[in-house]
Amino acid sequence: MEEKIIKTEYSEVMQKSFIDYAMSVIIARALPDVRDGLKPVQRRTLYDMHELGIRYDRPYRKSARIVGDTMGKYHPHGDSSIYDALVVMAQDFKKGMPLIDGHGNFGNIEGDGAAAMRYTEARLEKVTQETFLADLDKNVVDFIPNFDETEKEPAVLPVRIPNLLINGSEGIAVGMATSIPPHNLREVMDAVKAYMLDENISVKELMRYIPGPDFPTGGIVTNKDDLLSIYETGTGKIKIRGRVEVEKLKGGKVNVIITEIPYTMIGANIGKFLSDVAALAESKKTQDILDISNQSSKEGIRIVIELRKDADVDNFINMLYKKTRLEDTFGVNMLAIANGRPETMGLKEIIKAHVDFQFEVNTRKYQTLLEKEKAKREIQEGLIKACNVIDLIIEILRGSKDRAMAKACLVEGKTDGIKFKSKASKVMAEMLQFTENQANAILEMRLYKLIGLEIEALIKEHEETLANIFRYEDILGRKDSMMQVILNEMEAWKAEFGRERKTVIDNCEEAVFKENKIQEMEVVCLMDRFGYTRTVDMATYERNKEAADSENRFVFRCMNTGKICLFTDAGQLYSVKVSDLPFGKFRDKGVPIDNVSNYDSTKEQLLLAASQMELNLYRVLFVTRQAMVKVVDGAEFDVSKRTVAATKLQEGDEVLDVSLLKEQNSIVLQSEQGYFLKFAIEEIPEKKKAAVGVRGMKLGEKDRLEAVYYVENGTDTVIPYKSRELVLNQMKTAKRDGKPTKVRG
Repeated sequence: MEEKIIKTEYSEVMQKSFIDYAMSVIIARALPDVRDGLKPVQRRTLYDMHELGIRYDRPYRKSARIVGDTMGKYHPHGDSSIYDALVVMAQDFKKGMPLIDGHGNFGNIEGDGAAAMRYTEARLEKVTQETFLADLDKNVVDFIPNFDETEKEPAVLPVRIPNLLINGSEGIAVGMATSIPPHNLREVMDAVKAYMLDENISVKELMRYIPGPDFPTGGIVTNKDDLLSIYETGTGKIKIRGRVEVEKLKGGKVNVIITEIPYTMIGANIGKFLSDVAALAESKKTQDILDISNQSSKEGIRIVIELRKDADVDNFINMLYKKTRLEDTFGVNMLAIANGRPETMGLKEIIKAHVDFQFEVNTRKYQTLLEKEKAKREIQEGLIKACNVIDLIIEILRGSKDRAMAKACLVEGKTDGIKFKSKASKVMAEMLQFTENQANAILEMRLYKLIGLEIEALIKEHEETLANIFRYEDILGRKDSMMQVILNEMEAWKAEFGRERKTVIDNCEEAVFKENKIQEMEVVCLMDRFGYTRTVDMATYERNKEAADSENRFVFRCMNTGKICLFTDAGQLYSVKVSDLPFGKFRDKGVPIDNVSNYDSTKEQLLLAASQMELNLYRVLFVTRQAMVKVVDGAEFDVSKRTVAATKLQEGDEVLDVSLLKEQNSIVLQSEQGYFLKFAIEEIPEKKKAAVGVRGMKLGEKDRLEAVYYVENGTDTVIPYKSRELVLNQMKTAKRDGKPTKVRG
């Protein structure tokens, strides 16, 4: 086959490919459809369970079976995404109305994950079966080919309740994200009813029925006045607080008990909250805490904080709101797929889309039912007519040679070849005009249908069919009738599946926390070789001075209100507040410095840790692997940012040494190839921190500095070098950037 090469602009190919990819993620993966409130993976999982017959009134089936079947038939994107979606739909602390009934370990509110899919089982919830998957056999939605066109799947489920509002949704697409809070089913149903009765209703009036979100974790929404703007525009921020109770104990002690948490604290953030509360005590921001315990169980959240008897409880609770995630923000962006495109929608637009979808689904449903009833009427009328002339029909059947001959007589009155008992019978047979469907039904009719009671039942069934046809035509012909059907169904589901509201909607005053001023004092910072850091008071340090100096890599004095500075081989400076470090006993372990700063010990090497107090008194000397040197005034590093560049580096270079200049007189540079150069520190010029510096020593090709040593007058500095010891004081002093001396081992 001859090759066909198409030449095109590369940027156009990239643009088209990226747009195709982005739209695929937006439409087919990350965002829910406004009609059923489901993402494709959720829709396919529920439909597959429906097809497998895993109903709410049948036994559970292995999750692995559901995941495998869904992946093989409808969702070829990996089993983890399908199982994750299944798990979330079964978690009552994430969904306002769980759609799947999970059996086994499906995770918990504290962030523990679900067991592997081979261990858990699941089935549909009753609400899912009755309001999400009912009537799929009545042509209520379109079916589309699956990914390999071997199966059919619904383009959207015929969901009869406003699932997008009830369960909310979260998803990240390309360049956009959705975040819709869950709401109360009863309230949403009432709002939909109000809209159906008055399509000109305002969002403010709708909020008489839906005052705000209803999170499954409860809590308190504190900015009620902002909700109108959020529901009008579809975007905004909801402030949520956990619910706190105060329990007074004997002896004047007080327990602060958290019984409900913000929705945003679900998962690992509960552990983070406990760590943050403990950190408040360790950093001496509060001295009221005696004990913290997490007593949460299947019955609900219960986090107990025991306080001293003279504690200011209100101020402590406000501190929790300000300093931890007990008060948090839920960002709202009500983005969904509407008419095949992503759209940010307000409350009224979502309700309108739901109502329009209900009219569409019910129209298709009752059209299908009407056609079936009309088909039944046709058959019933034919059978009733046949019963009236049953003797003639029997005569036709007995006189016909085959089925086709008998059918032709019943439908068209053809009597050729049929033997009749009399001419009158033949004349009557020629007058028969049954429809094709009626003729087939007559030919397939069993003799017991001729019993009197059976004929009466047929007539009664025919009357019911006529009544159904009248009812269906009325529903399809009048909008009021259709609306009443929808409203009646909504009332029934509201009564069966509704629950009481959990979240309180209110306007709360902003938490004001009066922070106790830290009594300023000088402390000693201790950092061991693993980076564990803590501070101790001066008296503790003096009692353990020898052990402190020998066991720790960095030991220096600082003010407890100040900060310490970390210099790394990447030329970065990281600042840490001393108040963020634990203060306590000498043998306390401390906290990893990575945890309280932006410094990452896996990517950079720490060269110097010093207090800002020290830096303001001294100058700082930098030496790099490429033998660049400079001196910087320590006051330059007194900056407000937590991370800044401490020095500028040339390409491929890194900092070898950072030292505070105190009593050093000379510096000795040693290269990897064994060259040494000693010169006076005063020859190194003072530069700004953004400067590269000057060359301290000439290096040969592929040679780099390996070590830096400092010499003080009157003190011998001896280093081991290969098989002997070098006394650096006896080394000849040269000029900076001079010719180095080769030292042999």
